[in-house]
Amino acid sequence: MTVFQKKLWTGLVVMALLSPIGIFLPNFFNAEDAWGEWSAEKLKELIGYVPAGLEKLADLWKAPIPDYNPGGEGASMAAQAVWYVVSGLIGILLVAGAVYLLARLLQRHEK
Repeated sequence: MTVFQKKLWTGLVVMALLSPIGIFLPNFFNAEDAWGEWSAEKLKELIGYVPAGLEKLADLWKAPIPDYNPGGEGASMAAQAVWYVVSGLIGILLVAGAVYLLARLLQRHEK
């Protein structure tokens, strides 16, 4: 592994480990949801309407791990933090795997 690759992997793992900040800060400041992560219902409450495109596509995708937390809204902050990190690491591994497979496919195609 090159020095660049080591730095890249280290940076990605550090970002995954820091991801729970997104749940700690709103809780610390008594805020509600993270900025921009609103449901269509919450958006309607905030601005008075739901944009047509969002309303049409809102239910198109269901996350495999909703809210990054299988424990649901009632889970402790520690459990939520652990699941945020696990979700981040899963995402990193999935993207890295896809990039690796794509690189291998393109490498074979060049020969």
